[in-house]
Amino acid sequence: MRTYIRSFTPGGTFFFTVNLADRSASLLTGHINELRESVQRVRDAHPFHIAAMVVLPEHLHAIWTLPASDADYAMRWALIKAGFSRKLPKIERIGESRRRKGERGVWQRRYWEHQIRDENDFARHVDYIHYNPVKHGYVGSPCDWPHSSIHRFIREGILPANWGAGYIAAESALWGEPA
Repeated sequence: MRTYIRSFTPGGTFFFTVNLADRSASLLTGHINELRESVQRVRDAHPFHIAAMVVLPEHLHAIWTLPASDADYAMRWALIKAGFSRKLPKIERIGESRRRKGERGVWQRRYWEHQIRDENDFARHVDYIHYNPVKHGYVGSPCDWPHSSIHRFIREGILPANWGAGYIAAESALWGEPA
C-alpha cells in the first residue's frame, strides 16, 4: 500500500481538490445548500478561512488558511464529507470494502492537498480555482459560474467582472495544458 505524506503546518495555507466517488454524479451542485451548511457547521466548530473555492458537480477546489496553532485540515474534511453525506438519500453504490467499514460511497477516500508556498503560488491556485468551470466546459466565463468565490473577488474589487473571459489559450499555456 502506498504511503501518503501530507504537510501539516500549523497556520498553513493549503489548496485542495476533493472528488465524489462517482465522477459522473452532480451531487455537489445538486445539493449545494447541504454542502454549504456542512462547511459552515465545521467552520463554526473548527475555524478556518476560505480564501477561494469553486464547487463543480462532481468535485471542488478550495484554498484554506488554518489558525496559527492548528494543522488539522484532515479532520475538517472528514467532518464536512460526513455531514454532507448524512444529508443525502442512500442511493449510491457502496462497494464491499466501504460496506465493511460502515462508510457511504459518496466521496473518494483521498483528496489532493498542496501547501501554498508563496504569493505567486497562491495567486496561481486562486486563478486555477476561478477558471476551473470554464476549463471543464460548464461556462464561457468564470463569472458565469454561480458556485465560485470569484463573485466575492469581483465584489471586493480584487478582480474585474470580465476576468478570465476570452483567455482560454493564455490560461491553458499558464497551466501547461494544450490550448
